[in-house]
Amino acid sequence: MTTAAIVGSTGFVGSNILSQLLAHPGFSSVYAFARRDPPNPTNSTKLTPITSTDNTTWVSQYPRSASPKVFFSALGSTRATAGGLENQRKLDVDLNYALAQAAKEAGADTYVLISSASASAASRFPYMAMKGELEDKVQALGFKHTVILRPGLIMGSREESRPAEAVIRGIAGVLKSVSPSLTNFWGQDAAVIARAAVNAGKLCSDGEKEEGTWILGQGDIVTLGAEEKK
Repeated sequence: MTTAAIVGSTGFVGSNILSQLLAHPGFSSVYAFARRDPPNPTNSTKLTPITSTDNTTWVSQYPRSASPKVFFSALGSTRATAGGLENQRKLDVDLNYALAQAAKEAGADTYVLISSASASAASRFPYMAMKGELEDKVQALGFKHTVILRPGLIMGSREESRPAEAVIRGIAGVLKSVSPSLTNFWGQDAAVIARAAVNAGKLCSDGEKEEGTWILGQGDIVTLGAEEKK
């Protein structure tokens, strides 16, 4: 049984990761950072929320005594929701990195990051550059296992209003109804991404993957995140 911690647990992908961690028999307890109460529709006793509207306190609240072995980060924002590029960077890079440091210092051996396709610190696009910079910084921390997922368009029902993405997701939904292969190479469901993240984290914590960095591209996410047939 493995103990996990997650940041971004109320977001689109993060809420799916949380629900799957709570349902997974291989995880005994889950610590979830959030600004509001994270979702727990089954009232699972595994969940320990770490809730504060002031996210600058999260690092000091890290559950060091519990020493979660797997840390998941699905924390991300947009320039609009953050209130500008500088504020977005504080969340997407600075807070993410500070929590990764806390996880490493507390004994986590596996770090799982939801990044983005085309992430690169050298990108001329700020969003991709921030994602790439964070990837580089967490890899340098030297976790036993660093897992980086690089999904494309994240599909599914999003509570947050993003009209442009909604149009593209609508098109993707039509194509997916014809054949999943028409979208697998450029867009993945949030639940599939989450399942791939949880499965990857468990494989690493169980010692079934070689030490080092494991980068999951879109095809890898679809394969590892496939729902088991019953």
